[in-house]
Amino acid sequence: MTIVWTVVGIAIFFFGLLLSIAWHELGHFTTARWFGIKVPEFMVGFGRTLWSVRRGETEYGIKMIPLGGYVRMIGMLPPAKGGTLGRNRRTGPFQGLMDDARAQSQMDVRPEDADRQFWTRSPWKRIVVMFAGPFMNLILAVVLFSLVLMGIGVPTATTQIESLEKCVLPAVAVQDGVPQECPAGAPLAPALAAGVQPDDRILSVRGQEFGPDDGTALQDAIRASSGPTPVVVERAGRQIPLTVDVIPNVLPARGSADPYATVTAGYLGVALDTQYTQLGPGDVAAQIGNGVVRTAEAITQIPARIPALFGAAFLGEERSQDSPMGVVGVSRIGGEILAQQDVPWQADVSRFLMMLAAVNLSLFLLNLLPVPPLDGGQIVPAIWEAIKRNTAKLLGRPDPGPVDAAKLLPVAYVFVIVFLGFSVMVAIADIVNPVRLFG
Repeated sequence: MTIVWTVVGIAIFFFGLLLSIAWHELGHFTTARWFGIKVPEFMVGFGRTLWSVRRGETEYGIKMIPLGGYVRMIGMLPPAKGGTLGRNRRTGPFQGLMDDARAQSQMDVRPEDADRQFWTRSPWKRIVVMFAGPFMNLILAVVLFSLVLMGIGVPTATTQIESLEKCVLPAVAVQDGVPQECPAGAPLAPALAAGVQPDDRILSVRGQEFGPDDGTALQDAIRASSGPTPVVVERAGRQIPLTVDVIPNVLPARGSADPYATVTAGYLGVALDTQYTQLGPGDVAAQIGNGVVRTAEAITQIPARIPALFGAAFLGEERSQDSPMGVVGVSRIGGEILAQQDVPWQADVSRFLMMLAAVNLSLFLLNLLPVPPLDGGQIVPAIWEAIKRNTAKLLGRPDPGPVDAAKLLPVAYVFVIVFLGFSVMVAIADIVNPVRLFG
């Protein structure tokens, strides 16, 4: 049954990725149509077309390789300055490349479509069209974070005891959140030895009182304790004072980005019950801000992580939790989430939506990089064109005309080659040595 749920999880998350890509392209498509730009194609994926349908002047479809998508607008590049598209192809190292790209950009431009080309629109309209795609990913991330934080809520520890641990076990003896069997001769856990029972509610530790929802503060107080500690529990409506010998133990570190990090702290041997608490809009804004910062940091660290990724893909080296992942990796983790047993439905749905929100934040930031063929590769020339034209207008000089974005094509080709190589390496690592969130 676990295999079935894994496959279902992979399929659901993969479908979510395709929807995120289509949502991104919808931003480009809608704004382009608003500004009168002709859009012959709206595609999710690259390579051979698996399915398509034509509605009006646009063909909508799905292609074989799900590594992105595109909206093809006519006239993305302006004609060469001082020349026409009909002139002979130049033979310089990059000039021929640029001429071919300009010809490709103009292949769908009919005489009646001359005023519907992308490059003929004012710079601010081109910026809006190109920014709309990443902005749609940001909107989707905000919606997903809001559904989780304000709708489902976040798990919050209470002061109600859900279960007791039988013996003293360090954190390293806990796998996938489930304590392993007690070895022979292992000492009883302090709470069990002191007479604490399941379903007790801890009222105070060393005189510090706790309300029903103060589970986090209670955990902090226990971790800070040591030796014989007075504890008051509520059982069947009665308050029962106990003395528990809190001992030091190796426990999971709290608030660490590393899920396997440990610390030595006070140990009681109780598992507290949890409840889901809904948060407010301010918490969503803080989550989005933190997510943007973490995602930006992760993007800047990608070059430094390539050697480790190569080792994980081809040399059998251990793969770290923060290793870059592709479509295969994140979809597999979607299956891993759904395959977890004895987990509340809120936990599964929250993990799914949070991970999809993180993917959309990544798409938002990655596409703003000022490198063609990413969206930022068209936004930067449009901004530069607006600066040049406004400066010329202020100085009373002639209009300098459109900025030739075709000059960035050599950079685009290098980027595409590097990106494809990186994507292949990530895909291999995701298959042979995947990142595992649950051990």
